[in-house]
Amino acid sequence: MNDRIMIASVFHTLVVQPTTLCNLDCGYCYLPDRRRQRLMRFDVAAALAASVAEQDSAHPVEVVWHGGEPIATPIGHLRSLLAEFERLRRTGRIRHGVQTNATLLSPAWCDLLVEYGFHVGVSIDGPAACNVARADRAGRPAFDRIMRGIRILRECGVPFEVICVVTADTIDRADELVEFFTDLGCASVGFNIEEQEGLNAHRPQVTAAQAEAFWLRLWQLHEAGHALRIRDLDRLRDHVTAMRFGGTPASLPYDPIPTVAHNGDTVILSPELLGIRSVDYGDFLIGNVLHESLPIMIGKARTLRQVTEFESALRSCAATCEFWKFCGGAQAGNRFFELGNFDATETAHCRNSKQALVRSALTHLTTPKGTPT
Repeated sequence: MNDRIMIASVFHTLVVQPTTLCNLDCGYCYLPDRRRQRLMRFDVAAALAASVAEQDSAHPVEVVWHGGEPIATPIGHLRSLLAEFERLRRTGRIRHGVQTNATLLSPAWCDLLVEYGFHVGVSIDGPAACNVARADRAGRPAFDRIMRGIRILRECGVPFEVICVVTADTIDRADELVEFFTDLGCASVGFNIEEQEGLNAHRPQVTAAQAEAFWLRLWQLHEAGHALRIRDLDRLRDHVTAMRFGGTPASLPYDPIPTVAHNGDTVILSPELLGIRSVDYGDFLIGNVLHESLPIMIGKARTLRQVTEFESALRSCAATCEFWKFCGGAQAGNRFFELGNFDATETAHCRNSKQALVRSALTHLTTPKGTPT
């Protein structure tokens, strides 16, 4: 087990920051620099494209435009950044994705998203009463602006998926959330139970018992005939199916997930580490893509403290945790923000988003139909 490669040398997800600015100020946001507009340089985008071309990947790389709020980037500027990747996109080497709060979308933005084949994710936490954490810097709710952006996506024929952050205030509202997202017209929804990350550590946390009850209710609603596709349920079903037919566990090996700032600064293992400083680990940077390519930086990073600790933790998880094959190990960022290091094993994120999901499925499958739960 100690010789097993736990962190891949080839990346299949690349997170890029076209701007640091976000026009919202969500209560659970972990980003430290979201009030300033710092745009990605064109030479950074060119260096990223060169890094993707350099590595030997048998599968397309998902280039995820994150932020800040990526649609806060001037549209002409983002188009110029995208131009650096166009040869790779046209030859099937990359796919673009964007995660947006939707408040700044317009028909012109939809045209660009379609032109470059973007996979679109929208961040919305449910109906207005569940969406109160998503507000602007003046404290004004963003719900109506998000819904306006979603209407524009639908009118322009742009399919979209949703990420919903489930907080301590909404964890007991599964029925309301499913009803809302069924009517919204999204292709699917992923429920992210709020995590302790960066600047949001002061917020109340969801318990494992609450999380298990939430997932159990989703299984029940699905069986009752709700047609909403739920990412998390799909992933568990796909995993079980793959294991039954001799497939490979999702835990092999961990994608390094390089995340690159507007100026080329790069972290790996967790996008949430970008812009964070620690007394023990420094700034988490493995280098700058303007000076070295991503494959070279990732190769050198294997000796960094956070990387060696995380590899050790993954080995411990693989050797001791009954959920390993599905979970693949708690995320690096969750380990650090919850426990202050990378070599710990179990986290609240793991308990709430992986273990509770599996346990809820077992409860659902073993509870006689018609039995109150």
